[in-house]
Amino acid sequence: MSTPLERTRCRARAHPLAVDATLAAGVLACMLAGSFVDPHAENGATWITRTPNALSLTLMVLGAAALVFRRRTPMTVLAATGTVSLVELVVGDPRAPVAMSAVVALFTVASATDRHTAWRVGLLMMTVLTAAAMLAGPLPWYAQENLGIFAWTGMAAAAGDAVRSRRAFVDAIRERAERAERTREEEARRRVAEERLRIARDLHDVVAHHIALVNVQAGVAAHVMDKRPDQAKEALAHVREASRSALNELRATVGLLRQTGDPEAPTEPAPGLGRLDELADTFRNAGLPVEVARAEQDAGLPAAVDLAAYRVIQEALTNVQKHAGAEAKAEVSVVRVGPNVEVTVLDNGPGQSAEHAPEVGGGHGLLGMRERVSALGGSCTAGPRYGGGFRVHAILPVKNLTPARGAAV
Repeated sequence: MSTPLERTRCRARAHPLAVDATLAAGVLACMLAGSFVDPHAENGATWITRTPNALSLTLMVLGAAALVFRRRTPMTVLAATGTVSLVELVVGDPRAPVAMSAVVALFTVASATDRHTAWRVGLLMMTVLTAAAMLAGPLPWYAQENLGIFAWTGMAAAAGDAVRSRRAFVDAIRERAERAERTREEEARRRVAEERLRIARDLHDVVAHHIALVNVQAGVAAHVMDKRPDQAKEALAHVREASRSALNELRATVGLLRQTGDPEAPTEPAPGLGRLDELADTFRNAGLPVEVARAEQDAGLPAAVDLAAYRVIQEALTNVQKHAGAEAKAEVSVVRVGPNVEVTVLDNGPGQSAEHAPEVGGGHGLLGMRERVSALGGSCTAGPRYGGGFRVHAILPVKNLTPARGAAV
């Protein structure tokens, strides 16, 4: 709920001309009141011991009327109020405080322009009015009223410049806050997009692998159901096992979307090279001969590297199963080369190359592999082998791991 002060400020910003008219009326009242005071009376400043003449009254009204338009044309208003003040300082006797309108106009100019313009105009106004009061006015040059004109115009220029500086400072703070808020929103959107990409990548790896195995085993079961029921039962058992494994991995992946404190949060660790033999067995059971060569040093890898290596092998073997043909064989190699782990998957299949699989089926396997490896600062290449077959080769850094900023693996 807004306070009365805030509502007043809102109305003032909505009607600036009315505010300036009110200010002009107040300045006119102050000038009229000051014109009836004689500061040089015998007993000090005395009220209603003098009255302004018609010229002074006219100049006061003109100076106040000009202030109504001080925000629209500040320099023009300053010139007008300065002119009437100059006339009053030269011919006014007794002198009326017409210069008050010039002081307000100078404050407006200083607060609305840059510092160089404010001080240049302020010094000019101070010099002209003070010199006119000292040299051409009815009072002695050393009179306090003459020095007062110099002081009031100087303070008006300084106060206007201070207001302008504070307004610029507040605007800069507000702009930085808005920019920081936009940056936070953009960062949040970026992180959400990266997390969606990571989850989509995991879902693709899990679903593509297991569904491919289910499809192969189901086809085998349908083919031998009548003539070799025992082999059909074995194939259906592999289907059941692949389905159960797919459900478990899907449950673990989807469980990442749970909020903190939700029940049944997944506790099973992410798969890694420790399950490489189990992964190879699933493909062997589906009829794809797989040979695995691995070094003992792949134990104790960082979790991100371990998961990425496993997913690259899983996706590469899935592509071999789907696209390389019935007579294809696959070879998997995992070795440590200096600070890196190199993963290689080869096949000799004469069938459709996995390189063209995304174009045919709309898949994202090769793209997902490259994104995973790139997120860890590594490289991944995939392409046909000379003489037939396909090769997937990934280099994953182990030491000095520097994944891309905000990258999720």
